[in-house]
Amino acid sequence: MITRRGKMRNWVLFGVLVTVGLVFLKCDAFPSNEVHALNNFREAIYEDPHLVFSNWNALDSDPCGWSGIFCSMARDHVIKINISGASLKGFLSPNLHLISSLQELILHGNVLIGTLPKEIGLLKNLKVLDLGSNQLAGPIPLELGNLSNIIKINLQSNGLTGKLPSELGKLIYLQELRLDRNKLKGPLPASNGSNFTSSAYGMHASGAKPTGLCRLSQLRVADFSFNFFFGSIPKCLEYLSKTSFQGNCLQAKDPRQRSTALCGGTPPAKSNPAQSNNKHRTVEGRAKHKSASKPTWLFVLEVVTGVIAGSLFLVAILAAIQKYKNESSIIIRWKKSASMKDHMKDHMAVYVDTEMLKDIERYSRQELEVACEDFSNIIGSSPNSLVYKGTVKGGPELAVISICVKEEQWTTYLERYFQKEVAELARINHENTAKLLGYCRESNPFTRMLVFEYASNGTLYEHLHYGEGCQLSWTRRMKIVIGIAKGLKYLHSELDPPFTISELNSNAVYLTEDFSPKLVDFESWKTTFARSEKNSGAISSEGAMCVLPNSLQSRHLDMQGNIYAFGVLLLEIISGRPPYCKDKGCLVDWAKEFLDLPEVLPYVVDPELKHFRYEDLKVISEVVNLCIRPSSSSRTSMKDLCAMLESDIDTSITAELKASSLAWAELALSS
Repeated sequence: MITRRGKMRNWVLFGVLVTVGLVFLKCDAFPSNEVHALNNFREAIYEDPHLVFSNWNALDSDPCGWSGIFCSMARDHVIKINISGASLKGFLSPNLHLISSLQELILHGNVLIGTLPKEIGLLKNLKVLDLGSNQLAGPIPLELGNLSNIIKINLQSNGLTGKLPSELGKLIYLQELRLDRNKLKGPLPASNGSNFTSSAYGMHASGAKPTGLCRLSQLRVADFSFNFFFGSIPKCLEYLSKTSFQGNCLQAKDPRQRSTALCGGTPPAKSNPAQSNNKHRTVEGRAKHKSASKPTWLFVLEVVTGVIAGSLFLVAILAAIQKYKNESSIIIRWKKSASMKDHMKDHMAVYVDTEMLKDIERYSRQELEVACEDFSNIIGSSPNSLVYKGTVKGGPELAVISICVKEEQWTTYLERYFQKEVAELARINHENTAKLLGYCRESNPFTRMLVFEYASNGTLYEHLHYGEGCQLSWTRRMKIVIGIAKGLKYLHSELDPPFTISELNSNAVYLTEDFSPKLVDFESWKTTFARSEKNSGAISSEGAMCVLPNSLQSRHLDMQGNIYAFGVLLLEIISGRPPYCKDKGCLVDWAKEFLDLPEVLPYVVDPELKHFRYEDLKVISEVVNLCIRPSSSSRTSMKDLCAMLESDIDTSITAELKASSLAWAELALSS
């Protein structure tokens, strides 16, 4: 018989079990929309060089153990995303707003492109938004003004454009705002009443109603430097350091503002119309009085002197133009300044060498923007460039390479190199090299682009490592090998002066619709940017002008480097392995074990291939050995290597039909 006390004990035990069960149920039932949002975020990233997402499992219902993800104590919500300095390339997913409990979004120091999604403004619990040092473009969304709990916003060092939204003034808890090094323009949206005062610790209003940024009573740190803001510095922000406003177009008594030329002419300061009219009348009256009091002979003398001076000035201009036409160098003029070294970029004017670029088509930015669908059709990227696909009505498809550099970082050396690079690429004309169609060079907005004919089948790297292996049969691979060899032979020995590919690898080989290879050189800017930091030109002792030295104008040539890279590329093509893999190490070191032993040579071949020709494989191995010799002086020229490949490799249809898996059978019998 069960006593009353026993019954009570059973009910208590039952209650405990139910509670524990509910707790476990709650832990298992992580919000699916947050997991979905994180997976969307990962899908929008197309390059993860440091393998941050290696433990992000799309089938996992609990993301709290994923790299860069931090959850609440109860492990029921994501409250922080922190993936900084990981070189992630891609877009910022608008679905991040589904993580409603998110308090910190920190993605500083990556390569995020595209626009800042307005949906970020839906994150009501967000306290920290750090997207600094990326490549985001477009305007700052008005919706950021809805981040009612935000304390810190960092959008520095991006490519943001447009005006600063006054809605940011609604962020009453904001303490830190960093917007420096963008392309923002317009006046700073801040105004205060006549009784508004500022102090070293913030802003205080007395009977006045501030608007815009003047409403940010908690703001302690702000940086608006190196943008294109104009107008005056709001009184309510005068407590900030002067460096917070440098590098703009503001009407401040500060030599660290941009020059008028770079600002494109800033709006005049507002003034009282009545006072302006009175002042104009006074000046006009004085001028009339002066002219009336002048003797006639003095007036005639002034006119004659003016005519003579004007004539001499015109003659000087014509002589300078004629001299410029006779010279093929670019002259960079410099405005003298007390701090010349710090501000030389702001005072330079680079003149295009018209003789160098006269026969090359120049596209307008607007024309390319239309062709590339507002520059939204991105097909590739590198740290120094973005590649867009475009279509011109009635013309060929385009591959447009946009150089990723901010205007204030564009040196005279880079401008000179850009012009030389356009001229160099324009003279290349071969069936196995990419064809330059033209270029784009504009100042507002700052634009430097190269326009190539588009190869529709993507890169060789994509086909070898991400595509279907069956698309690249042995014969097709051999055709690609010979095509690359022909292209390099043309660049090294048939072009005068010769030309080399800066980084020859499978990403530098684009394939046409019929899988014909096209060599491209998109990575020359990587080394160029590094060289420009050391070689930005020198000012002459007179401080008037300087001419870039010829040693910096020439393109770096590395034929032996190209030959070694060609050998590595051959191994990548026949094996299907990348040049370097974290797990398997260096491709060359791995392949050396097989290249000198005929009986195991077939082990180098990509397992995806159903058949191959052993005779071709022996030729490839011989060429690879010639390319990867340690001593560069002993490497065979591309002309000779190409001849070996063309004469000894059979790419006919008959050869492909004859090829079979007998090579693997022979290997099995001999082992």
